[in-house]
Amino acid sequence: MRIDILCKPDSPSRCEGTFANVRQALEKLGVEAEVHQFQDSRKLIDNRVYVVPALVIDDEVRIAGRVPAVDEIIEFLAERPRYLKETAEVD
Repeated sequence: MRIDILCKPDSPSRCEGTFANVRQALEKLGVEAEVHQFQDSRKLIDNRVYVVPALVIDDEVRIAGRVPAVDEIIEFLAERPRYLKETAEVD
């Protein structure tokens, strides 16, 4: 699973909050994922994001314009096909 956090260089505190919430959500679920933080306007344009921060999970923009809560991120991660496949194998 790949998680990208898209930000502008002039709003680092909102990005840090998003990153911290993503880390907490991953710890609660016990899931490993690649987490990348981008402060590049080209990446924002490529994903058609106009407000930051934006949370992109497996190349799909899930939320933009606000810092998502930990519970929201958990819901986004739990509905991903890769997560469902991994938990199905464990049971």
